[in-house]
Amino acid sequence: VDGTLVDTNYLNAVTWWEAFAQAGYDVTMADIHRTIGKGSDQLLDALLPKDRDRDGDQDIRTAHSALYSVYWTRLRPLDGAPDLLRACHRQGLRVVLASSADEREFAALRAALDAEDAIDEATNSGDVERSKPAPDLVQVALGKAGVTADQAVFIGDTVWDVHACQKAGVRCIGLPSRHR
Repeated sequence: VDGTLVDTNYLNAVTWWEAFAQAGYDVTMADIHRTIGKGSDQLLDALLPKDRDRDGDQDIRTAHSALYSVYWTRLRPLDGAPDLLRACHRQGLRVVLASSADEREFAALRAALDAEDAIDEATNSGDVERSKPAPDLVQVALGKAGVTADQAVFIGDTVWDVHACQKAGVRCIGLPSRHR
C-alpha cells in the first residue's frame, strides 16, 4: 500500500531521517531510502550500529510515527491506484491490501487511497510476527484471500516486497517508486 498505491516513500525517508537525528544518529537519506519497505524492526537493524542500546529503538519508532502522522491527512494515492484496484475487483479478483504499517498508519493509508469499495481484505504489521522481507505478511494475505501461492500475484514497489514474495512462493510485480 505505502509506496505502491499511496505516495509515501519520500515522506517516510524524511521522517525516519529526522527521528534518527533526534536520537543522535547520523544516517544518510540515501541509506534510509534504500531500506524503505522493510518493517521498522528490520529498518533499524539495517541502518543503526549493531552494538547500539536497543532500549532506544522504540523511542525512535515513536518519533518517526509522530513525525509521519503530521502528513497523514495530506497523503495522496499514486495516479491510477484506486482505478487499478477497482478494475481488479470488477474482474472478480480478490483484492487484499498488505502493509508493514501499524494499524493507525494503515487506516490513514486506506483513507488516502479512498477505494474501500474495491478492497476485499487487508492485513498489516499487527497481524504478523516478522516484517518484510520475511514472508509473514504475504502468507497472511494469502490466507485472507483464500488462495494458494500459485493463484496469487503481489504488487509491490521495493526489493523487500520481492524478497518476501519469493520466500512465500508468490509471483510479484514490481512497480518503480516514483514521485507524482
